[in-house]
Amino acid sequence: MSRRTISVVIPSYNEERSVQEMVDRLTAVFRNELPQYDYEIIFVDDFSTDGTRAEIRRIAAEDARVKAVFNARNFGFHRNVFSALTYGSGDATFMLFGDLQDPPENLPEFVRAWETGKQVVIGQRRSSDEGFVMTGLRHLYYAVIRWFSDTTQIPRFTGYGLYDREFVRVLESIDDIQPFFKAVVAEYGLNVHIIQYDQGKSARGKSNFNFLRNYDFAMQGITSSTKLLMRLATFIAAVIAFVCLGLAVFVLINKLVDWDSYQAGEASTTVGIFFLGAVQLFFIGVLGEYILSINSRVTAKPRVVVGERVNFGPPAPAAPVLTEERNVVAEAVTDDPLENAQ
Repeated sequence: MSRRTISVVIPSYNEERSVQEMVDRLTAVFRNELPQYDYEIIFVDDFSTDGTRAEIRRIAAEDARVKAVFNARNFGFHRNVFSALTYGSGDATFMLFGDLQDPPENLPEFVRAWETGKQVVIGQRRSSDEGFVMTGLRHLYYAVIRWFSDTTQIPRFTGYGLYDREFVRVLESIDDIQPFFKAVVAEYGLNVHIIQYDQGKSARGKSNFNFLRNYDFAMQGITSSTKLLMRLATFIAAVIAFVCLGLAVFVLINKLVDWDSYQAGEASTTVGIFFLGAVQLFFIGVLGEYILSINSRVTAKPRVVVGERVNFGPPAPAAPVLTEERNVVAEAVTDDPLENAQ
């Protein structure tokens, strides 16, 4: 009976400090606790600007089980993560992130749950080193998601987990250029097991996610998960319009019955105009978020473009190939193969 294989995929961006430690810790886990499994370690680098790629190449030259996929440019967290999960060839794929916040040592616990028949085994943060403000904003975000979402997302879940090959095949069938992985797991992960863990400090020293990237992450989650927010905007606008129409009729009747009893002041007119303008601008903004989300999904282009593969062997004959001076393979991953968190 052939040995089963676990693929470990590691979406990375500017992780040169932690690449060697990541490989050492994963290798120790397989050697000491999972010797019955074969494994491969795949770094999926989203066009790092530091020495991450050189470090990965160095380690891959020493160990054929360490592989790499180097994106031709930075395609963003969501697209890279979704694509990363489709590169493994194992019976299950374990995903964790390059900054070592999510400990590799939890893998045996994930594998034990998978061996009982769980298709998706994910980690849920019990604690992290985030500040009070960011923690509060995350709690607010998940409260909004629970209230509005058609499919409730899993709170405090970044993508860290073990995914059976059958679930990865589901991901490969999703033709979406900008998939929101957490929403996909919530909707299509039909046999999910959650493991609580304590998230460590980033080996990078600080998160790659600033306020704007967190905002983008949150809005993708909202627009991917629910139509209710847009419908709520429509309902509120209709109620306000009805109230304003009633006030206008009331003022008109008052004026007609006693011309001198009611004088429309400049202040009340100004307040009314600014109030209605503010409501309109707010909901135009909500509409804009949905339009942005729609636009990113209907644009016919590949999810990522791979600039180089390391230790994967020769490319499949059907794959488009560009040859440069270093014989680097460039390949458009128009995912039927494909790609948070935080």
